[in-house]
Amino acid sequence: MGLFAISDLHLAFNCDKPMDIFGDKWYKHHEKIENNWRNQISDEDTVLIAGDISWSMNIEEGMKDLEWIDKLPGKKIICKGNHDYWWSSIKKLNNLYQDISFIQNNFFAYEDYAVCGTRGWNPPNEDRYSEHDKKIYNREKIRLKLSLDSAVKAGYKKIIVMVHYPPVNDKFEESDFTKIFQEYGVEKVIYGHLHGPSLSRVFEGHHEEIEYIVTSCDYINFDPIKIL
Repeated sequence: MGLFAISDLHLAFNCDKPMDIFGDKWYKHHEKIENNWRNQISDEDTVLIAGDISWSMNIEEGMKDLEWIDKLPGKKIICKGNHDYWWSSIKKLNNLYQDISFIQNNFFAYEDYAVCGTRGWNPPNEDRYSEHDKKIYNREKIRLKLSLDSAVKAGYKKIIVMVHYPPVNDKFEESDFTKIFQEYGVEKVIYGHLHGPSLSRVFEGHHEEIEYIVTSCDYINFDPIKIL
């Protein structure tokens, strides 16, 4: 029984969005994901998927992508990414599948860990950071705290967080998100969003006793990584 992580699946079974326009390594990337997934993950395992699941614009279009994920082995816990426009009400999403859970202001348990999370947003002090960005960022901080508070209230002391956006800016400065992780004693943070040239700003490893793990598909070679 293991806990794995991956992000940025960018599935497009119901729309015309070939990912190989971003490089040859993305050619038929869903086949790479499925082969790697089935080679190491069993029905007893759990996989965290940190956003950018599907290019679909609504839940009706996105169902084919979600059904593809549902057929893969293991339980899955998903948070929202910036391209997940198909994301509908959290209650509706969590009633869709037995083996897929969606995080929004809530948490899910893995053994004695609480898995918390939210989408996140571009951190302050980045280039082109606007008042609109600040508003969204502050809202995402609230959602993160709601998720963490729900886990603490339920008695969990060991916490893993997944966000879609990097928790620090391109200068690797401390952020409100990293401060929240420290405040709640988070053990591990997984995130994605970065691709191609942006992978030069990867923030990973142990910082202030928290392990940061990057799970973007093209960064981990489309192969879910084991984190516990």
